[in-house]
Amino acid sequence: MRKTLLVFLLFSSSLFAQDPLLGFDTASSASQRELEAEFDSHLSAEDLDEWLRILSREPHHVGSAAGLAVVEFVADKFRSWGYDTEIAEYEVLFPSPRTRELELVAPTRFTASLTEDSLPEDPSTSRTDDLLPPYNAFSTDGEVEAELVFVNYGTPADYEILDRYGISVEGKIAISRYGGSWRGIKPKLAAEKGAIGTIIYSDPADDGYGAGDTYPDGPFKHESAVQRGSVMDMPTYPGDVLTPFVGATSEAQRLPLEDAPTITEIPVLPISYRDALPLLEAMGGEVVPSEWRGGLPITYHLGPGPARVRMKLEFNWDMVTAYNVIATMEGSEYPDQWVIRGNHHDGWNHGAADPISGLVALMSEAKALGELAADGNGPKRTVVYAAWDSEEQGLIGSTEWVEHHAQELDEKAVAYINTDGNSRGFVNIGGSHVLEKMANEVMRDVTDPQTGVSVAERRRARIEVNGNAAARAELKSRSDMRISPLGSGSDYSPFLQHLGVASLNIGFGGEARDGSYHTLYDTYEHYTTFRDPGMIYGVALAKVAGRATMRLAYAPRLPFEFTGLADNIALYVDEVEELAEDMRSQTLETNQRIDSGVYQLALDPTRALVAPLHKDEVPFFSFAPLRNALDELEKAAADYSDVAKSGGAANEQQNILLYTSERELTRVDGLPGRPWFTHHIYAPGFYTGYGVKTLPGVREAIEERQYDLVSDEIFVAADVISGVASRVRALSD
Repeated sequence: MRKTLLVFLLFSSSLFAQDPLLGFDTASSASQRELEAEFDSHLSAEDLDEWLRILSREPHHVGSAAGLAVVEFVADKFRSWGYDTEIAEYEVLFPSPRTRELELVAPTRFTASLTEDSLPEDPSTSRTDDLLPPYNAFSTDGEVEAELVFVNYGTPADYEILDRYGISVEGKIAISRYGGSWRGIKPKLAAEKGAIGTIIYSDPADDGYGAGDTYPDGPFKHESAVQRGSVMDMPTYPGDVLTPFVGATSEAQRLPLEDAPTITEIPVLPISYRDALPLLEAMGGEVVPSEWRGGLPITYHLGPGPARVRMKLEFNWDMVTAYNVIATMEGSEYPDQWVIRGNHHDGWNHGAADPISGLVALMSEAKALGELAADGNGPKRTVVYAAWDSEEQGLIGSTEWVEHHAQELDEKAVAYINTDGNSRGFVNIGGSHVLEKMANEVMRDVTDPQTGVSVAERRRARIEVNGNAAARAELKSRSDMRISPLGSGSDYSPFLQHLGVASLNIGFGGEARDGSYHTLYDTYEHYTTFRDPGMIYGVALAKVAGRATMRLAYAPRLPFEFTGLADNIALYVDEVEELAEDMRSQTLETNQRIDSGVYQLALDPTRALVAPLHKDEVPFFSFAPLRNALDELEKAAADYSDVAKSGGAANEQQNILLYTSERELTRVDGLPGRPWFTHHIYAPGFYTGYGVKTLPGVREAIEERQYDLVSDEIFVAADVISGVASRVRALSD
């Protein structure tokens, strides 16, 4: 059976490979595939391994000497491959820790070590010059002392459960597990609830011995490991906290530090589960709900107290130089149309997985494209390779470059293709759905190095085995697999969600766990042992991202297509309608039970639970404007699909209309309360951070029960959808 399936997959993959490519006719498709085969021949796992070893040898955060050495190494490589290379400099705020203290002061005493162990099995962990100790960047300074309250993952839903227990974090210190939401949401929400400090730890049930063997015996989190990370309020705006909307050049006007809105209101400190154990063990109060129990050998309690802790944090609020490497190969026919390919170069420490594993794939692509250009087969459009600095602190390098060059990018940027870390397993692609069909074609044309079938077929197999019923049904009813919408968390955000540049984010994963994430243990040794031995998936990533870049750079007609966009927006409209109806039904049912006293009778008298709070009823909303606009887009997309399938070349003006179509989904005044985010189809959630919210203005107004905003946001979303429909109709005329 296994052999039969493999033969079928190979046969189906070969059939897909003969189809004309989107944006190319039959003859140019064949030429493009020949060019891509030559491109593949220049990719080398040995190159990737050598560069990974060199670039991850030392800790290399923004502002460090080792970071500048990485910049110079990468820039020299680009120059040697024939690129016009510059180093773009920005002056940015970078907080580093000066004082970190955490101690349990009651009912017993314990002082947290706040350190990670060097391991003899991993020599990189002994190289600690320029090492950043565990901390959360853009936490505010402060010294606080209070009782602890356990808030699970610190999400809005977790606080609703605490409310039912009658527990408040007001005047307390919240201790939260990593996971459930982006780390920056935890102190943000805790502060809104009145907490005076936040501690974040990695529970071993999520990432530690509860999941598998710990490093160095296995990939999972060592007991002393701490996940560093920024807690900047990126859902408000990413980038340098002092220069929103403008590039952080030396001449830029800056906010006073005390006026920067994206620095946390309360101090935040990450710790290991080794340091967390004595704190949690000292807590009392109600036993946590069963789904909140972690993997430590204790009974978890909610508090507050009797555990009381003192935390003191002080930071060096320094201005440092962030260095972006920008390498350009000018296009032979359309030099003012830019295909931009990026990956950041800075790490919290050694950064082997995050970000160097993605950066070396990008470098391999650039080297191979340089070889093609040297042989007379350079791109028709300009290709820009970028290695960004200070991504880890809040997408700072990329955001400052985008803000600095916003007008030129609005005119010239065709698309942005991002990678970050990489691993072995299944291909994951998220991004603008105007690029969904092209992404599917790319996946069909790249062979998975473990199974020998296309990465598309391997991804389909995973959905067939692990997907829900709806996802499995779509494999039969839909010719292309959906690519996921993008929230935030990497350098595509300023391109897509600020400027409306169509973007993709690409990586492999799913077969290796990331217990090293943002810790001392993100080393060459950890990565090559557990994440991608032999760098075979680094080469696979270069093939996927390289093809996406090349097809955009070489296509006679840009490979944008709109039926996937229309279909995905239809899904999002269905979701917001269902959200409103589900909230309406649940609110009505809950309120009726409260009024009838059913909750009081059902409560366990031995526990401190109280009934849910009475909530305002959800009104009825008219989604007709969204439905009408969607109908316009679906008809226009179908007509353009026939044009695209013809394979005819587009003239320069038609290609400009194609690549600026994503701009139609933006509005200059942005989303409610956060004008930096101008895209009205994709945005990071205000209370999810990295997690995406589609139709964000509408969806979040409903979720946050801001009912007076819903109708206005429906009209705005309908307007942007109608706008892109008009653009697509113009392309079909």
